[in-house]
Amino acid sequence: MTEFALKRVALSTGVELDVAEEGPRDAPVLIFLHGFPESHRTWRHQIRHFSDRFRCIAPDQRGYCKSSKPEPVSDYSPDKLAADIFALADALGVERFTVVGHDWGGAIAWIVALMGQANGRVERAIIANAPHPYLFQRLLIENDEQRAASQYMRAFRDPANDALIRDHGLAALLMKAIKWDRSSAMTAEDSAILLRDWQEPGAAFGMLNWYRASTIQVPAIGEQAERPAMLDSVFPTITIPTLVIWATDDKALPLCNLDGMAEMVSDLRIVKVPDCGHFVPWEAPDAVNAAMDGFL
Repeated sequence: MTEFALKRVALSTGVELDVAEEGPRDAPVLIFLHGFPESHRTWRHQIRHFSDRFRCIAPDQRGYCKSSKPEPVSDYSPDKLAADIFALADALGVERFTVVGHDWGGAIAWIVALMGQANGRVERAIIANAPHPYLFQRLLIENDEQRAASQYMRAFRDPANDALIRDHGLAALLMKAIKWDRSSAMTAEDSAILLRDWQEPGAAFGMLNWYRASTIQVPAIGEQAERPAMLDSVFPTITIPTLVIWATDDKALPLCNLDGMAEMVSDLRIVKVPDCGHFVPWEAPDAVNAAMDGFL
């Protein structure tokens, strides 16, 4: 089990985040973004591996653990979540960095990469099992496999489940909504820490608000869905060097998410991790570390 000392960082975006920071302050910076329903500890193996030569920064993002949990759903829109990352860099005196994201953290990392390549602040992007926003929306409209795998998102957004969450916690909703296999790779100690974090007041709804504030359309199975306008507009290309790590046994995000990736990212490296489920940073840490080493 790995625990990191956390420090409270106030951001110009109006929230405060608990942040793990390890490594030399004058070293190149990696900012690690966790996904749902985890914390900075998603990256515990990577922080331990890279902190001898990189300044590793890993926040508990807004809505999670003890970090700020604004009540309005609108406070969790992707633009605000991405703005937090640049504000965090500002607060810690970081000018340029590599963004590293998994799951929802990866979704925000795609946005941070697009914004950061324009202003020169993001040097590289590393994305682990997080779909590209344009490709993901297209799959949800056109691909039955991805649409079926994403039906849990509709349950996460449905206020009819709020009473269940208030009475029985986030775990009850996960048991109800998620049908794909879950990993057995998590130790009992790590599982206990995760369950503890979910008990923080407001955390369950803070985490779910990431789904509720997103504009991604998730049609019901069999629904004749209207095609979102974004799919018929020009989506900007990511030009900074980008590593995409993909665990091939991810039941929520199948391999079809890699189709068309090279059209969206001009300087792309893809590393597939076989025999591994969705939570690749801690299910297959050696493979992730090796892929990142080769890229960095």
